[in-house]
Amino acid sequence: MNEKLAGELAAVRQQIDALDAQLLALLNQRARYAQEVGAIKQRHGEGGVIYRPEREAQVLQRIQAMNPGPLPNESVTWFFREVMSACLSLEQPLGIAFLGPFGTFSESAVTKHFGHAARLMPQLSIDDVFREVEALHADYAVVPIENSTEGAIGRTLDLLLNTPLKICGEVVLRIHQHLLSNARALDEVTKVYSHAQSLAQCHDWLNRSLPQAQRIPVGSNAQAAQFAGSEPGAAAIAGQAAAERYQLPQLASNIEDEPNNTTRFVVIGRQDAGPCGRDKTSLIMSAQNQTGALSRLLAPFSDAGVSLTRLESRPARHTLWEYVFFVDLEGHRADAAVHSALTELARRAPYLKLLGSYPMAAY
Repeated sequence: MNEKLAGELAAVRQQIDALDAQLLALLNQRARYAQEVGAIKQRHGEGGVIYRPEREAQVLQRIQAMNPGPLPNESVTWFFREVMSACLSLEQPLGIAFLGPFGTFSESAVTKHFGHAARLMPQLSIDDVFREVEALHADYAVVPIENSTEGAIGRTLDLLLNTPLKICGEVVLRIHQHLLSNARALDEVTKVYSHAQSLAQCHDWLNRSLPQAQRIPVGSNAQAAQFAGSEPGAAAIAGQAAAERYQLPQLASNIEDEPNNTTRFVVIGRQDAGPCGRDKTSLIMSAQNQTGALSRLLAPFSDAGVSLTRLESRPARHTLWEYVFFVDLEGHRADAAVHSALTELARRAPYLKLLGSYPMAAY
């Protein structure tokens, strides 16, 4: 390296070192302010709830609007989520239940939303995930609710119908599926383990590349990776997190049939969120079994100018051939237009349950 180049690099690196020192001082100053916020809440008797989804959403929205680059908003959002997660853990690390074991896409959704300072609490089933929060063992939970390829997660919808918990956030996760195995080539693979949803998401690839391999659905992709790691000739369809945790090579990468394969998760807790300016509201309603009943229930939203983003029917389970409808709409229940529509809907719907209002996902 010539002297001129070495001198230029040294000057720039010295500036970087100085900025790093400033960043460290500012991060610790921010942490002290976060502690002060917690102390103020304690003095005023509001110390029980330390996580405010609407406040975090407002911070991220403001940061994204201020971001001049060259860092993309996705990177900036990740960084500030981790900063907020670390500051929050100084008061109390949040316990987050999710569908385990470690290495699932659900775990990736938890860390994307709550950061790496959260206390991870993997569970054996989605039912157990809900129970952990209901029993006060976990502060919040993250559960999958719909996939862009395979549609709604039925068990999550069924549990939302009966739980007292509220939706207080959402996470949108881009899903990349990989074939993980200790096998050296595809022709050595005789069986493929994965969650049923993931097997369906890779159906065409499996038909083309592993037509003779047995497909075995299991409880989670991480569990599939555990099986694949211990059986000769076995492979798993799972994500990068499972590959790293269980140290399995990627025999094939990005094998999902749909390039934009995405899963939406919801955050559930014992209270919903206040308005942040970019909100959703979710609800469940039933309609009478008569002509025009559903149209009559949807009219209040149209009349109030409220946009629906999702309408999903689901068997009511307690009565044969009766259905309930899961609805997502833009806006917070406290917004004037949404409040007006919900008030009128309550007069028309035989059954209505508000699942919660919460900030839209920060991508």
